[in-house]
Amino acid sequence: MAGDTAGNSRGGSLRGSTLQVVQSLAAQGEPERAAQLYEELGAAQRERLRKEAAQGTVKERHWLVDVLRRARDFTGAARLLDGSGDDVSVADLYAQGGQHVAAAEAYLRAGEVERAAAAFERGGALERALEVYRGLGARESMAHCLVRLGRPFEAADLYHELGQAHAEAEALGGVLAEDPRYVEAVLRTCKVLDAGGFTHRALAVLADALSSSDHLRTDPVLVTEKARLLRRMGLDVEAEALLARLAAGATVPEASGYRFLKAIPIFGELPLEDMKDLYRLARPVTATPGTVLLEKGVPGTGLLVLLEGTVDVFSGNESNARHLNTLGPGSFLGEISLVQDGPVSANVRAKTAVRALRITRESFQHFLATHDAASLHIYRLFTQNLAARVRALSG
Repeated sequence: MAGDTAGNSRGGSLRGSTLQVVQSLAAQGEPERAAQLYEELGAAQRERLRKEAAQGTVKERHWLVDVLRRARDFTGAARLLDGSGDDVSVADLYAQGGQHVAAAEAYLRAGEVERAAAAFERGGALERALEVYRGLGARESMAHCLVRLGRPFEAADLYHELGQAHAEAEALGGVLAEDPRYVEAVLRTCKVLDAGGFTHRALAVLADALSSSDHLRTDPVLVTEKARLLRRMGLDVEAEALLARLAAGATVPEASGYRFLKAIPIFGELPLEDMKDLYRLARPVTATPGTVLLEKGVPGTGLLVLLEGTVDVFSGNESNARHLNTLGPGSFLGEISLVQDGPVSANVRAKTAVRALRITRESFQHFLATHDAASLHIYRLFTQNLAARVRALSG
């Protein structure tokens, strides 16, 4: 047995159960050897050892918790520590072990309510997450959970209250054609998009709805809305041709921001649903000519994606600072501040009137905390892009 091997390696000085050997090594200041012994045990042996250890003294359990943590049996360590009163450590260990719901319960016991809500969401316990977010009054996080729970109208109502029109439209876009409230969702989406200046996109949504079934093709409410939108655009003669193009597969116009966000390299491997979740986090930003959007030396606030207008990039904020570049729609700034603290490296000033989207570092970190697979993709691509920049600079 591995326990016998460990005992023999010490000249036969250790006797008794494997637990006693492990505890003895830990007590003698050799936790790494104890962890190695634990790792060499079979799953059944490790389970028996943990059960036996649970009956020991507080000091003995803490010794073993340290051993299990070193062996990366985070869940086993959390279970052994559970009930000790150190609920934050228990929660952190459960989270490291991928047991996010158990982690959330421990965070709740510790009074770490926001971390509990995020852990429930990350673990897929969306109803529990929604309940905790509601208690916190975190309406944006509530809306996100409601979208993932398939309750788009409730989510849309919250986004509407928050003044997040594009997120409201995205939530309503989750209503399926067979839903009895589908027509209501389409009409509301069109009104939201049209009010935001995206009449072309509203027409695309409407054209898709009209072409989805023979029943809806002649729906008087939808046809009336189509006429309203066409009048808004001043398209009379061209109306039929335009609707035919939209029905054949019109896409979201560039100015909506989704396509620009999707094109950013570090998001290059995100699947559709994760991209939609990320897009809902974006907030609209407008600026008049001369407005400083990013200031050199100030801590970065997150990602900025330009939708309309141009900005000038300068080496600093001095009057004689060197002009480095002029950027237009589709350009993005500050992506490094999403994953790494640090000051802005240049001054960015609006050259014309600018419309943009911003994703704050705080919102992005919450996104990463609740989207495990997306986090792995983003960090891998971020590392690759950073390495490419370093190579380019070295060259």
